[in-house]
Amino acid sequence: MAGRLDGKVAIVTGGAFGMGAETAKIFAAEGAKVVIADILEEEGPKLAAEIEATGGEARYWKLDVTQDSEWATLVRNAQGAFGQIDILVNNAGVSGSAYDDPFDDAGWRLLMAVNVDGVFLGMKHVIPVMAGNGGGSIVNLSSISGNTGQSNIHHGYNASKGAVRTITKSAAVRHAPENIRVNSVHPGLMPPMRTSGATADPVVRAKMLKRVPLGRNGTAEDVAKACLFLASDDSSYITGSELHVDGGLLAS
Repeated sequence: MAGRLDGKVAIVTGGAFGMGAETAKIFAAEGAKVVIADILEEEGPKLAAEIEATGGEARYWKLDVTQDSEWATLVRNAQGAFGQIDILVNNAGVSGSAYDDPFDDAGWRLLMAVNVDGVFLGMKHVIPVMAGNGGGSIVNLSSISGNTGQSNIHHGYNASKGAVRTITKSAAVRHAPENIRVNSVHPGLMPPMRTSGATADPVVRAKMLKRVPLGRNGTAEDVAKACLFLASDDSSYITGSELHVDGGLLAS
């Protein structure tokens, strides 16, 4: 049975852990050749080996998404190994819940560098390759924090995820003539990130959960399946859109 991503080459940033790792595994299971791009030099190769052991195809390359030169190297390596790039999932990000001071200067700089610059640089380097190949699909990981204000996280997190939401629409409009679709996924209450602070506290999470109409946390698989839909031809007439994976939280 054919996979939904047969013949495609996909880059997943932050692909060695959490939502990124689940996305990499699901993409590989659906036939994609997956590039796991991450700073985690132990977890990344292990995941690539796991995917290969189950019959998929994956490579790990180290990537700091804030560094232009590392993006250039990654894209060159991916083209050299696979000849094309069809899908980019800009998943790498840092949490805003680890800061007591919402105006922490270092926090602002880190959040904007990873969450925004990482997306910008990824599109900068991948879009020309996609355009030369006849098109592609980009999925940018935003958050419900990019749609609304919150009282318990750094201002930079909301700002960064709002920027991802808007640059997605800008790129979608600009690059649609090149047959490149660009959409954003907006997770709600998910398992804590490696960089989470207050939102990893069970007491805090219990309070947040009360606001979720579906009454449960989201999972990495929930987000990965949303990314799969947007990456695949099932969403061929969808670009510039936001897919909220939040159990109805924004609707409540």
